[in-house]
Amino acid sequence: MKSQWECFLQNLGIWEGSFTNFSPQGTLLNDTSSRLSLESLNNNQTVRLTLSRSGKNDVIREFSSVGGGLLFFENGSFSEGLIQLGPFSEFGGELAFVRENRRLRLVQLFDKNGHLNGLTLIREHLAGTPAAERPPLEINDLLGEWQGQAVTIYRDLRSPNIYSTTLKIQLDDAGRLIQSTSFGERTITSTATIKGSIVLFDQDPEKQVQVLLLPDGASATSPLKVQLRQPLFLEAGWLIQPNLRQRMIRSYNEKGEWVSLTLVTEEKL
Repeated sequence: MKSQWECFLQNLGIWEGSFTNFSPQGTLLNDTSSRLSLESLNNNQTVRLTLSRSGKNDVIREFSSVGGGLLFFENGSFSEGLIQLGPFSEFGGELAFVRENRRLRLVQLFDKNGHLNGLTLIREHLAGTPAAERPPLEINDLLGEWQGQAVTIYRDLRSPNIYSTTLKIQLDDAGRLIQSTSFGERTITSTATIKGSIVLFDQDPEKQVQVLLLPDGASATSPLKVQLRQPLFLEAGWLIQPNLRQRMIRSYNEKGEWVSLTLVTEEKL
């Protein structure tokens, strides 16, 4: 098994793309071109990150270790965010997929009152390679049955959990979405209202969860309001091919502690 540092090194290179900001309702606010360099120094002992965006000062960071709120999967995909949700403080996280010459990253931010405040979609490709993108995600892309495998990794770096998953998504006669998720021995069924690019799981008014359909086959799953003393999760999805999708889930327990990160790779039957 690779160390976390070795997994981080899967991201080395020059990544060109854009940062696109959306309102919580999915309105595109602005789009900024970007160039991010991850450069190995001192025989892979140090990595220098340089982020250049038009109209902004460069951001430069150097890493000699990784940890804290950051975890990597073997293929380089990762998530970074707060390790503890607190009262009257801003909250958020980044979920990032790495596949071949592409990266797709999603940042979700919540304000001090716990309300979803905005999202940033970051689409990148390695410099000198094709910038092929998927079309914007639509509900019809998701309908059907998906089977896959999930890998869950933990902050304390204990052995990962690997298990099979099933996801069934269909529409009822009234046009509501019905989703049934099975992982291990558990099955959870929930229903949602569809309004354009927003899928709202609204069965419990106190715990509404929104899925926003985004460009490049991406989706963002967020609680509309983060509640203290209740478990919560942030999720991003990426439809890589019409029959291949990945989802990443960052999970917090009822104490507001970040506990795990899950990467699901699933194929449509």
